[in-house]
Amino acid sequence: MTLASTLVRLSAIPLIPDGDSARRLAEQELAKAEYRAAEPTLIDEWARAIVDFLRNLFTPQHAVDLGPWAAIVIAIVLAAVLLAVLVIWGRPRRSRARSAASVLLGAVDDRTAAQLRVEAARAAREEDWAGAIVLRYRAIARALMERDLIAPAPGATAQTIAREAAAPFPAEAEALHAAAVAFDDVRYLGHPGDADLYRTVADTDERLRDQRPAADPAEQRQGAPA
Repeated sequence: MTLASTLVRLSAIPLIPDGDSARRLAEQELAKAEYRAAEPTLIDEWARAIVDFLRNLFTPQHAVDLGPWAAIVIAIVLAAVLLAVLVIWGRPRRSRARSAASVLLGAVDDRTAAQLRVEAARAAREEDWAGAIVLRYRAIARALMERDLIAPAPGATAQTIAREAAAPFPAEAEALHAAAVAFDDVRYLGHPGDADLYRTVADTDERLRDQRPAADPAEQRQGAPA
């Protein structure tokens, strides 16, 4: 094929596509993933609509037209925005709380209270009293967390958890303190523990499991037997 014939064939190809070709090329281009990802979502459209509404609401002309109703409308809008913020940002907060809950008494532990009780009972049968006491106190803390009665920080100590738990269970404050002391003794001071000490911690766990938390300390005291 000569150079001249090649140039003639190239000159026959239109450099500017006709209407149908241009539309087809545009549709193919816009169908690419990067364009679809850039399209506004439904939430984007709602946000834009709210912004436009507020912008129009506060124009001088609309302010005059609304008169005394403006304050009511603005209050409703602000309440709706506040509710949306609580709904949107409340969930991540719970997620963070659940993530932090994996650290319990200085160690990573995702076991439930029921699982910890089973492990504590197994350790007690093997007369591993130190391990049984540690596990049973962890069960106390985990059970209170599962009931949303306490929310200890990842580095919270046994005594911190006992003090926090005493708020919904003021009548058990002394028993909680004693259980925390037992945990610290076997966990950090190397004491071996014994069956009686384990039974004391386990009894505290069982009482807390069966009790209804007080709305305030006065309610708990009024409900306690004389």
